Parts: sequence; C-alpha cells; structure tokens
Amino acid sequence: MPAPAIPMTSSLDQDVLTIGHSNLAADRFLAHLREHGVTAVADVRSVPFSRRFPWFSSRTLAERLHSKGIAYIMVGDTLGGRPANPALYRDGIADYEAMADIPDFQGGLDRVVTEIAQHRLCLMCSEREPLDCHRCLLVSRALARRGFTIGHILGDGSVEPHSITEGTLAGWPAQRRWRRHVRGWRIAAGRGLSPPCPPSRRPAVRPRPARPNPPCDDVLSLFKAPFIAS
Repeated sequence: MPAPAIPMTSSLDQDVLTIGHSNLAADRFLAHLREHGVTAVADVRSVPFSRRFPWFSSRTLAERLHSKGIAYIMVGDTLGGRPANPALYRDGIADYEAMADIPDFQGGLDRVVTEIAQHRLCLMCSEREPLDCHRCLLVSRALARRGFTIGHILGDGSVEPHSITEGTLAGWPAQRRWRRHVRGWRIAAGRGLSPPCPPSRRPAVRPRPARPNPPCDDVLSLFKAPFIAS
C-alpha cells in the first residue's frame, strides 16, 4: 500500500519559511525563493561557508541575493547549531534544550521576529531535509512557541507546514525511527520521542558509526543535535 501523501500548503499561509540549500544549483535555489515571494534570507549557519558549493558561501550568496532584490541577514552567531560556548555541549553534542534558553539565542529570535515584520523571511541552513537540521528542530520550534507559523521549503519547491514535519516521525514504525536515530539522533531532538528500547525491535545490523542506545527515560538526551550540525 503506498504511503499516504503528506499535506502541503501555500507559503502564504506561513509567517516565516525555511530552506536547506544542500546541493541545489544557484538558479534553482533563487527560483524557490522567488516562487514563494521571499524578500529576505536569514542565514542560520554557524559557519556560512561551503567549499563544495561556493555559491552558498556568505559573500557570494549575499551579492547574488542583493542583485535579485533579496536581503541577506547573518544570524548564525546567535541561532547557529554549533555554539561557541563549550558548556552548551554534552559529550561533544550540542544541547538544543540548553541553547534555547540562553539570552543570545533569545536575542537572535527577537531579531528574526523583527525581520518577519519587515520582510517575507526565509531561514536558510545547509541540510536539505528539515528533520536533519536545527532550523527545524531548534529555531522553528522556538518560533512556534512564540505563536508563529512556519513552512519548510522542500527540495521540489513545495512547502510543508512545520506542524506536519514534526508529526511525521510519530507515525513511523519503531525500526525505521531507530535507523534515523543512529544518524546522530537528529530526528528525535526536542520531540520527546525515544529510540525503541527492546533489542528485538532494533535492526539486525545497525549503521556505523554506532552509538549506544540512550535510556528511554533519558528525555534530556533527546534534546541534542550532533556536533556536525550547521
């Protein structure tokens, strides 16, 4: 039986958008922004540089966006997924729960809120999939708590509401959730969802590098993102 279609929405229904540039061609990236009426891009990358895709390095990207009438705003120093403060890491993994409470992060959100009032704003990071990125698991969740609606621009240009994105994992079989967890447990970060505990429900062969299965009642461990997050 085919999987049910995920409801999409008009970008006009959302207060703010997000996008992951991944390996998109520059023209296609700009086409997605124009399609949804974006007038400003807020870069939430901790390191706004790409050796593999240099057109997404901050200086080059800013020039290209400005030539198209789109503002470029850097907020990765406050809203990035790799904080400079070592106290915000646990076992080398960024602690999203702790990050969301610090004044710098809240100040970064305040700036985003100001820009939302002035622009059709799109948060940008590097990961293609929202569930693999702190723009969804950290920043979007914090904005949602402030009452904003968020839409994630996907690779095909469609927009998925943040509420749908967050609910996607809950319906997955436990084994499939576990396979996504071992990629750094990014999917479950901040969701209150635990990896399946019974060994019989784990895949026979786990992808490498393998990580120990955190206790199911260790909720705080699920509010983490891997150090490699942008």
